Amino acid sequence: MSQTDTSVTSSSLMAAVDLGSNSFHLVIARDLHGDLQLLHREKQKVQLAEGLNSDLILSEEAMERGLSVLRQFADTLSGIPADAVRVIATYTLRRASNSQTFLRRARSVFPYPIEIISGQEEARYIYQGVAHFEHAAEHRLVMDIGGGSTEFALGQGFEVLRLSSRNMGCVSYAKEFFAGGKLSAKRFARAILQAEQELESIASAFKKTGWQQALGTSGSVKVLRDILQQQLQSDGVLRLNELLQLKQLLIQAGHIQTLELAGLSDDRRALLAPALSIAIAAFQMLDIQEMQYCEAALREGVLNEMRQRRYEQDIRQSTIASLQQRYQVDAAHSERLQRTATNLLAQATNSWQIPAEAQQLLLWACQVVEIGLQINSSGIQKHSAYILQHANLPGFNQEQQQLLAFLVRYHRSKLKGLSLPTLYLYPPHQLMRLLVLLRLCVLLNQKRRDDWLPQLSIEASEHALALDLPADWLQLQPLLQADLQQETTWLAKAGFHFQPPLQPEEPDDA
Repeated sequence: MSQTDTSVTSSSLMAAVDLGSNSFHLVIARDLHGDLQLLHREKQKVQLAEGLNSDLILSEEAMERGLSVLRQFADTLSGIPADAVRVIATYTLRRASNSQTFLRRARSVFPYPIEIISGQEEARYIYQGVAHFEHAAEHRLVMDIGGGSTEFALGQGFEVLRLSSRNMGCVSYAKEFFAGGKLSAKRFARAILQAEQELESIASAFKKTGWQQALGTSGSVKVLRDILQQQLQSDGVLRLNELLQLKQLLIQAGHIQTLELAGLSDDRRALLAPALSIAIAAFQMLDIQEMQYCEAALREGVLNEMRQRRYEQDIRQSTIASLQQRYQVDAAHSERLQRTATNLLAQATNSWQIPAEAQQLLLWACQVVEIGLQINSSGIQKHSAYILQHANLPGFNQEQQQLLAFLVRYHRSKLKGLSLPTLYLYPPHQLMRLLVLLRLCVLLNQKRRDDWLPQLSIEASEHALALDLPADWLQLQPLLQADLQQETTWLAKAGFHFQPPLQPEEPDDA
């Protein structure tokens, strides 16, 4: 991207950063009348997964490699507005037990929030990247062999039909099966068998849905294609018999350092055998006849979703609506809760500085707070939270999903066992404020009537909130008065001061 290109304004720019297990990628594009025009790409080899040990602890060396690249990316992104940059982290930071340590250190060198996404979300973004890059009407299978995991997605057009993320990747398989760069028939057999076992649970469902076209993304598939083209003079389409021929060439070489293959670069040398093993297993287990390479992947999927959000087409709203429909939520009551929440947010935001993204999550929590009711009305908060914790929620990153589950889990009753989750994107004080507002919404709408609640006002300070209601109205609501007093006690035990309206004086008997 030229520094002197005056035709590109900062308001039209957007960027996606993919913190993968093998490489970090950065893509800058501009929104051109609803279409994306890619302007600039950067790729840096980090091999983050190489630093993940058997206890899922990420090493200091791997962290430093990642932080060094983030410093470079920060410089590249310096002219782009912060709200036009999305940073997605995948397998290694998803799995690492000390990922929060990396995220905290990243904040000091990289001024953009990092979102860790689930494997299902990763597969969905990859599919959307392909679907927007290369449209097709028929069913198609997409495979992305990454450094720590391999994603599979099956869909038609822009609609996703099946998604799966398997814990098998080039960097992790290189460590486990091809340590020291040694290549042998036994090592390949073990790697392929392990990959086939990973695929065993999804193979039947994927094959039953079926597809007419198979596409492979990622650097690993590209390298396999390049070698097959240049070494075996193929037509650039991956087929099982040619992959097996390539395996024999690697076995004959005996070691990655003695490999002499056209199309193989030095930085991909150590990852070729694991990528080939995973590809062979996928072709055999899923009965893939042939696969073409597609350049678009996760980053393009993220960019397209960013563009859609600009035009108020947020997939997360569709996800919430789907949950409401599936669990037959009382839509009128969720609307009631949202109206109260919107009112409270408007009055509290100046004092509490609640970001727009967090406000939206509160409104979504209002919409799904009762999804557990279909299971049992007793302990509804536990049932609702369980569903949110374990459901596949397209569009939500891991922390957003955790936040929704947390809010819903403690939206009513005692706060026994309350523990604020440690989240990188949402500080503890923000979590507590959102929870207080949600609890108040639920409490004030206990009658489930549109004509019941009068005009109310709140005053928010750092760790406190005061509520005011018309005295003459409140005097007629003894049950609500008692509930508000009880809420004062429960929140106090959680370290928050809630001041309910003053109790109206009872008239003298005389």
